[in-house]
Amino acid sequence: MPTETLSADYDIRHPHAHVIADDAEALSVAHRVATLLREGAAERDRNREVPADIVDAYSNSGLWGITVPREHGGAEVSFATLAQVIAIVSAADPSLGQIPQNHYCLLEDIRLQGTDEQKRFFFDLALQGNRFANALSETGGKTVQDISTRLVAEADGYRIDGRKGYCTGSLYAHWLGVLALDEQGRAQLAFVQRGTPGLVIVDDWSSMGQRTTSSGTVLLDGLRVPAFNLFPSYRSYERPTLAGPFAQLTTAAIDAGIGRAALDDTIAFVREHARPWIDAKVERAGDDPLTIIQVGALEIRQEAAEALLERAGWVLDAAKPAPDEDNVAAASLAVAKAKVLTTEAAIEASNRLFELGGTRSSLTRHNFDRHWRNARVHTLHDPVRWKYHLVGNWALNGIKPTRHDWN
Repeated sequence: MPTETLSADYDIRHPHAHVIADDAEALSVAHRVATLLREGAAERDRNREVPADIVDAYSNSGLWGITVPREHGGAEVSFATLAQVIAIVSAADPSLGQIPQNHYCLLEDIRLQGTDEQKRFFFDLALQGNRFANALSETGGKTVQDISTRLVAEADGYRIDGRKGYCTGSLYAHWLGVLALDEQGRAQLAFVQRGTPGLVIVDDWSSMGQRTTSSGTVLLDGLRVPAFNLFPSYRSYERPTLAGPFAQLTTAAIDAGIGRAALDDTIAFVREHARPWIDAKVERAGDDPLTIIQVGALEIRQEAAEALLERAGWVLDAAKPAPDEDNVAAASLAVAKAKVLTTEAAIEASNRLFELGGTRSSLTRHNFDRHWRNARVHTLHDPVRWKYHLVGNWALNGIKPTRHDWN
């Protein structure tokens, strides 16, 4: 698969991350990072550009290492705390809130399938502040599970050839996790350092939403990987693990952040700029009774979504010490319920913003449409209609969710 495409350029600097000690510090740092990222978020979306200083400040804050196990020097925060951290950051800038999503999932793959030596090496990289991105999905198959990228054993290791899409964070990454099928058709995860010959990052993400996630294409042409960098990710679904619920929890947390951002901007705009309807016979839009009702409904739904997200984190935390068929199924169900509400709350809040804010809220200088664009695009990660089916099939028939990345 010869390619002549040059890898996209980005100012990748040597990391020097702070190491966060515990859950409380993680939440405190998340709020500080959110304050930093909130400023300029609308402009970054408008221009589709993220300065390297911003990405470095984010990863060097230590937030990207908070799931590293304690025995390897990390805080190993609870799943509930991680979900809250992601939601806090995503409320400030959901594109930047998304770029470590797969980083956290890759760290979970290391925890589940790595040898002691692999864990020491890659967890240390994460604590230093190295950013991991994914090269997992492909765009050409019949379903999301169709993978054509192949891993072939060679004398000095392995060779990978293929083409990947939706590679979130690839432009900003120090390392990429590449998913390929081995000669037995099993899914293997290879960690590849940026700049490795045969690895080409294409900055071609052109979606209307989540514009600065760098979720574009990665090309793999004769890419050579040492055996040490290979993880048997297929084993994560041969037995009950939290790999799937974990991935879904991080996804729902981003949507919760998008919903909160849209609702916060709705409230601020109604207070400061919107006009009441003439029949309300009030002086301020905030005193319009129908507006008050709508904002109340949005706030209730948003808090319900956040509560289910937190509860899902608790269910994962309870299952982590000894995952089995029952508690992993319970985790999948809990996350599915959260994802339904985080999806619907984000889409509704980002739509109601314009109804309650009025025509002036649609002016391009506010760039409020980014909330709807972000919500609409990110919630396409997997169809929420199947979450309803998953929950209903359990409630009616006692059928446990299928184990895969989307449950």
